[in-house]
Amino acid sequence: MPPGRPIPNSLDAHWYMDVNNFAVHTPWAHGFMSFYAHFGAIGILMVLLLWAWWRARSAEVPSRAVATVLWAAGGTVVAWIISHYILKPLVARPRPYFAMPYAEVLLHKTTGYSFPSGHATVAGAVIVGLWMARDRLVAALATVVGLLLAFGRIYVGMHYPGDVAGGLLVGAFVILVLFKPAVALLEWFDDLLLGHPPLDFLVAKRTKHQAEQLRASSG
Repeated sequence: MPPGRPIPNSLDAHWYMDVNNFAVHTPWAHGFMSFYAHFGAIGILMVLLLWAWWRARSAEVPSRAVATVLWAAGGTVVAWIISHYILKPLVARPRPYFAMPYAEVLLHKTTGYSFPSGHATVAGAVIVGLWMARDRLVAALATVVGLLLAFGRIYVGMHYPGDVAGGLLVGAFVILVLFKPAVALLEWFDDLLLGHPPLDFLVAKRTKHQAEQLRASSG
């Protein structure tokens, strides 16, 4: 840190500048991290949710498995809404670059509030939602993608470490607190679709015999 540029007296600010200094000394990663921390990781997490849904259709009890993945997706939306429209205005924490205007910021500076990080909220919800869906492979991949996203939001200068930690916790909290009633409702809806082609493919993978029957009836 060059002289004459004081860091606010908080652990969060010091950790922020530690990551920021690392970003300054790794310019070769700026392009990737800027894209990843803004759009890239969110896109990957959405693809992982779709993959988890596709795999859940082959589960022993597909209506239950699909319902848990649907809640991982729907709960992520709920968590983001709570984060963006309730918690951010309530806490009203300014972005770190307003307190430290000399910080390296790789994305367009916004005037929106900093806590909790909306990107980290999405990551926390998807990670916990997929672990609750018990798809270990997809959940493990989502964990790597989501935690790198949380780090990336600090790396690009948009959030304090506390912002991303708070976002991860908010996302996880929403998924866990509403898990039982949400999955029960979604499972009930999935059961209604089973046995009612052509929409039943959304819940369960058709057997070869079922697919042949459907082709025969439509022909």
